[in-house]
Amino acid sequence: MISNEIKSQVLIQALPYIKKYSGQIVVIKYGGNAMINEELKDAVMNDIVLLTQIGIKVVLVHGGGPEISAALKQMNIQSTFVGGLRKTDEETVKVVQMVLAGKVNKDLVNLIQLRGGNAIGLCGIDGHMLTAEKINDDLGFVGDITEVNSKPILDALSLGYIPVISSVACDGDGNVYNVNADTAAAKIAGELRAHSMISLTDIEGLLEDVNDPASLIPDVSIGQVPRMIKEGIISGGMIPKIDCCVEAIRRGVKQVAIIDGRVPHSILVELLSDKGIGTLFH
Repeated sequence: MISNEIKSQVLIQALPYIKKYSGQIVVIKYGGNAMINEELKDAVMNDIVLLTQIGIKVVLVHGGGPEISAALKQMNIQSTFVGGLRKTDEETVKVVQMVLAGKVNKDLVNLIQLRGGNAIGLCGIDGHMLTAEKINDDLGFVGDITEVNSKPILDALSLGYIPVISSVACDGDGNVYNVNADTAAAKIAGELRAHSMISLTDIEGLLEDVNDPASLIPDVSIGQVPRMIKEGIISGGMIPKIDCCVEAIRRGVKQVAIIDGRVPHSILVELLSDKGIGTLFH
């Protein structure tokens, strides 16, 4: 638990930002090293609880790729990837649902509760929150989100809960889909008209030179993104991640930040300080 002394110091220094974000919705996409390192996980959960205590409405959206891979390996189910996405047959999607909506989701809810928060676990199937369609037959049950029903999320927030949402979706025929957590977070944030979305990653943010951590680009207008892709500043696996940032903003989110989840309390630094810690898209 965070001590009262630390809480008071943070609150005094962050007062202008507390006023700015109080009552606003902030969507946090949780994944990467911050999700598997126990010390970092503890810091993230404490950050989330603190944010809710100062009046911010936090929605946590998570994936769980490493946990899925470990479960598939334990069950002797081969896992293959196509274009960076996990090929998901009928057997695999059952494991995905079990791991994400079951173990990972409930573990996170439990951690938040233990730190003084009030959380409720949901997945995209609940209330048919996330409707999806198959991307293509090669990937199997990997879905592209076509519709977001925000009512279950808003209901949870209105009752004082932190919604913890796993990136599993369904279609009108009852098929279950594995969906990308970045995409889920972006579309949920857009549907909620969230003030901000924060994506925890395993890098400092968007770098001018991928080999130089000091070349962090702190601020990007989405109008600059096509040029950055053309020039190779945005490339590889960063392209789909930043596409999600752009989509969230086009759907009404005021700002999206990609931050380094390997830094303890990076969420607090991003939201409640002048400089932030990663790359802010607007």
